[in-house]
Amino acid sequence: MKKPFINPPKRIPFLLKMGLYIAKKETGKDLMPARLLTWYPRAAIGSGVLELMTAKGKDNQEIRLLNLVRLQASLICSCSFCIDMNAVGIVKNGITDEELLVLQGKRAVQSVHTFELRELLAIEYAICLSSTPPDLTEKFIENLTREFTEKEIVMLASTIASVNYWARLNQGLGIPPAGFSDHCLVYNNNK
Repeated sequence: MKKPFINPPKRIPFLLKMGLYIAKKETGKDLMPARLLTWYPRAAIGSGVLELMTAKGKDNQEIRLLNLVRLQASLICSCSFCIDMNAVGIVKNGITDEELLVLQGKRAVQSVHTFELRELLAIEYAICLSSTPPDLTEKFIENLTREFTEKEIVMLASTIASVNYWARLNQGLGIPPAGFSDHCLVYNNNK
């Protein structure tokens, strides 16, 4: 089994232990990113607050939309930990195998008719914001602002940015998948 580049500290401050306990209770896993962040308590606390404030979705449609966005950003960033974690909701949120192939860049989006317009725009937004540099055309912004409220756009942008943060952190520390998902996804997004 692949291991991170560094080991977690042997002694963890009490406040951070409480955070690790909450993370484990929420996810059912002893999260290696959280453990490694305890080397630098400010980063651990800031990352914990970021994760607590990340959009969860108010209804099934929004939960599915956020799952699609998180998964697309994870795939663009090629973060195996993020892909694993964000693949958990695939079946529950009705994401089909054909839709997954689109997210992985293995099938043309035009060939799958199950995505709603808002989902297509959100997926494109995740691709744009997860690429370097982001490529947001005037036409895309026009379509995005027509279909989403200001609040929804901020929710999408912050969710995508959060996945990108975790992807870079996990890759920078060599964190492997944690076994969240049984769903078969390719962890290396070779497009």
